[in-house]
Amino acid sequence: MSDQSGTPGAAPGGTGGRTGAVTLVDQGNLGPRTSEGSSFFGAVTPIFRFLYSLISKNFGALLLALIVLSIFGTFLQGGATLMGNQIKNALVLGAIYALVAIGYTMVYGIIELINFAHGDVFTVSGFYAIFIANTLHLNSLATSSFGGLLLALAIVFPLSMIAAGLTGMAIEFVAYRRLRDAPRLAPLITAIGVSFLIEGVMLVREGPDYVTTGQASWINGTAFTIGKVAVGYTDLFVVGTALLLMFALGAFVQRTRLGKAMRSTAQDRTAALLCGIDINRTISATFFIGSALAAAAAVIYSINYGDVKWNIGFRLGIIAFTAAVLGGIGNIVGAGVGGFLIGLIYVFGGSLIGGAWSEALIFAILVLILTFRPVGLFGVEVTTRA
Repeated sequence: MSDQSGTPGAAPGGTGGRTGAVTLVDQGNLGPRTSEGSSFFGAVTPIFRFLYSLISKNFGALLLALIVLSIFGTFLQGGATLMGNQIKNALVLGAIYALVAIGYTMVYGIIELINFAHGDVFTVSGFYAIFIANTLHLNSLATSSFGGLLLALAIVFPLSMIAAGLTGMAIEFVAYRRLRDAPRLAPLITAIGVSFLIEGVMLVREGPDYVTTGQASWINGTAFTIGKVAVGYTDLFVVGTALLLMFALGAFVQRTRLGKAMRSTAQDRTAALLCGIDINRTISATFFIGSALAAAAAVIYSINYGDVKWNIGFRLGIIAFTAAVLGGIGNIVGAGVGGFLIGLIYVFGGSLIGGAWSEALIFAILVLILTFRPVGLFGVEVTTRA
């Protein structure tokens, strides 16, 4: 309203005719809002943070303790004989997982790609070995004498590894090379698509049933006995071959020129390119070596178990990928150690809680790794990993 002279009246809250700040709510009695449960969560949160930090820092020791306890539980369940046989089975299975896991970790270390088709390359390599053995009549040669066995192994291993290596290089050239600079989801989906494509071809070509390799009779006999646990020549062959190939790969990566180029490319691809390293050649070599190791794993798998199936590589590959994550994705030594650890967890976990739960236990371990130790046991912190 206005007074009689036409001058506007003072605004509410103003003084002397000046317009002051208008306050809708008197702030004098206001205070912070309190939640009824804030005191509870405030007390519990530090405890959870402490437990998380404790588990993260000691994840390896806790996992090892659980494995030891599971071994002891198997001993209580079935005695020393069952425990010894399960340790033998775990080492054999872990050796195969380790060889496949190294292929995963090599490819990831170079181009930061989880190559889900790698497990199917393992399966294809098993069929390569069957074809080579049948074509060259190696089954009869291997069972004829010890010299024939050595000659058969000297033929089937290199030929299968070369065929698998060329397959890996073809997959990289056709499916992955043009997607190196694409968003990381694109090559991941492509890898899954390549995996399904290979499985479909093998299903049509080999059928839905297990295919006998004919190589289970190559190596027989008991090497030695510890108590009532018989260790066969096949067991020694599987573990020994896996360890030999892993040590050979370690020496190759550390001492050869191509190995140094692979390590440089893994550290910084752009800097390696500026230093004159042929990136395409290095990445192709990585796929070749990783696929060749998968072929070696397929050959020893065929000799040890005697059959393969069109989709067995997908399941085995996922478990081997868990082994690579456990050891530290991108770390070759970690992948090897992770393979043997996953073998122990798979066998002894299945022995205690039932074989039907073995794979569920493996993937539960994967969840725990990603929660408490994402970089793995031997991994290092990185900022841009897919």
